Amino acid sequence: MRLSQFFEQTPVQHVQNYWNSRPCNIRHSTKPVGSREYFDEVEARKHFVEPHIPGFAEFDRWQGKKVLEIGSGIGTAMINFARSGAQVTAVDLSDKSLELAKQRAQVYGLEDQISFYQANAEELSQYVPIDTYDLVYSFGVIHHTPHPERVIDQIRQYVKPGSTVKIMVYYRYSWKVLWILLTYGKGQFWRLNELVATYSEAQEGCPVTYIYSKPEAKALLNGFEIVDMQVDHIFPYYIPDYKQYKYTKEWYFRWMPQPLFRWLEQHFGWHLCITARVPE
Repeated sequence: MRLSQFFEQTPVQHVQNYWNSRPCNIRHSTKPVGSREYFDEVEARKHFVEPHIPGFAEFDRWQGKKVLEIGSGIGTAMINFARSGAQVTAVDLSDKSLELAKQRAQVYGLEDQISFYQANAEELSQYVPIDTYDLVYSFGVIHHTPHPERVIDQIRQYVKPGSTVKIMVYYRYSWKVLWILLTYGKGQFWRLNELVATYSEAQEGCPVTYIYSKPEAKALLNGFEIVDMQVDHIFPYYIPDYKQYKYTKEWYFRWMPQPLFRWLEQHFGWHLCITARVPE
C-alpha cells in the first residue's frame, strides 16, 4: 500500500484533536505554564536536544523580512524570528497551541510583530490573506497532515521569485525508523506506516506521519530549486530519565565518540532539513 493511501482518508479533525490534547513541547518545562520562566526553559531544552535548529532556521538572517511559519506550535521558532526583527505570520491547526503562542508573544512584548491564524494548512488561502513572504518556514509539520502535497501547493501562493522555503520532514532511512521497527514492530516491516505514525511523537497515536527519502522530498517540492538538503538529529537519551528532565544517554550512545555520533546523525538522522528557493 502506498503511504498516501494509508493516511489520505484520515480526517484533519483527528490531527487537530491529537495536537490539542498535547501541544508539541508543552512538557519541556516544569515551570508554571505561560510564565516567562516556562517559555525560556522550553526554548533552552528544545535547542539543547535539537541544536541544529538555529543553524537551519538562520533566525538573524530574516531581520526586517516577512516570515510565514506553517505549524508554529507553542511558538519557539516564531518568537526567535520575531526577536531577530522579522514580521511573522504564525499559523497552526491547534487552537490550544496558538493560545500559548499568543501568550508567549505577550510575555516577550513582541505581539506587534506577529499575526496569528488558526488554519488547516491544506486550505491555507481560505484563512490567511494572500501575500508574499521572504521565508516560508515549516519544521516537522507537513508530514502530519493527510495531504502534504496540498500544503506545498498552498505555499506557492505565498512566495515570489527569490523567496526561500525551509521545511523539515521525517527521513525514511533514519535510525528512528529502524528503532521503531525493531522495538515496537519486532521487525514487521509490512506494518511500517502504522508503526511510524503510532510511535513518531512523544505522545503515542499520532494519526498521520509520513516519512520521506531524499528523492521523495524533492518530488514533493517540485518546481522549487533545492538549495540544500541535510539529514540531522538522533535522540540519544534514555526516555524514562528524559521525562524526569535527566539527560542520561542510552548505553549504546554513551561510549560512542562524538565524531562517530555526528556521522550517524548526518547520515541516519530523523530530520530531513530542506532549504529551497523560488526560481527567479
